[in-house]
Amino acid sequence: MKYKVIVTESAARELDEAYDWLAARTTEHAPAWYNGLLDAILSLQDMPGRCPLCPNREETDRKTRQLIYGDKRDAYLILFEIRSEEVFIWHVRHAARRELED
Repeated sequence: MKYKVIVTESAARELDEAYDWLAARTTEHAPAWYNGLLDAILSLQDMPGRCPLCPNREETDRKTRQLIYGDKRDAYLILFEIRSEEVFIWHVRHAARRELED
């Protein structure tokens, strides 16, 4: 079964901000990084349940999961929720950032 992936406005804004930050520092690397991150997000169409629940999530009604893109100091967290046949991308953020307060 294919899930429909929905990127929320806040996640799209965070993705754009991360790209802009990287592009300001390395214009050669930024497009490949961005495309790789989009591929990672779209990989959630297949078996999004393979990703673990986010260990730092607040106790809410959401069952937030995380997909890690990149490694070590360059890792980004894709925070999402599975609802029926849809995957909602809530946040895209650098793994070194403090926890979310939403």
